[in-house]
Amino acid sequence: MTKADIVNEVAKATGMEKIMVQNVIESFMESVKDSLSKNENVYLRGFGSFIVKERAQKTARNISKNTTIVIPAHKIPSFKPAKVFMGKVKNNVK
Repeated sequence: MTKADIVNEVAKATGMEKIMVQNVIESFMESVKDSLSKNENVYLRGFGSFIVKERAQKTARNISKNTTIVIPAHKIPSFKPAKVFMGKVKNNVK
């Protein structure tokens, strides 16, 4: 499912115009990105959490050049689904 598909589904379900729904979805995604860039987690009850995870520094190997490189510690965005969400997905698998 793409963002356009989501816009169509929400517009159909709510009766709102597609352009308004698209603006709302874009604003939501921008708010989530802004919060995560400020190291603030986003919690949506019944859906899940958008969180910032810390990755520790590690050593990696470049096999083709036979060298090692150090990957510094960094932060990455992550999504942790709520238990209700996970239960719904697990029960629909055949």
